[in-house]
Amino acid sequence: MKINDKNKYNSIMETADNTNALSKETEKKLIDFFNRSVDPKVMAKSIRQLNYIIALGLMREHETLQNNIINLENSFYWLNELAEVLNPYLDVE
Repeated sequence: MKINDKNKYNSIMETADNTNALSKETEKKLIDFFNRSVDPKVMAKSIRQLNYIIALGLMREHETLQNNIINLENSFYWLNELAEVLNPYLDVE
């Protein structure tokens, strides 16, 4: 991992540590959502596909986009983390 990547990762993890835990109501809503609406594996695949399409589209259209690059990186990271929680894919050896 490069120093820049490590610094970005540490910054993201500090943000995660500073957030509150989910409320019981939110947990219940998430459980109900996945029990009634969509399979977690299907959702994880959809998140990964959407993340890829958005990132690729933005990079192609706005190669010099700098204003929101950190927001894009964070959003990409967190959506991938959510996909990993729903269906571990990148951690499989």
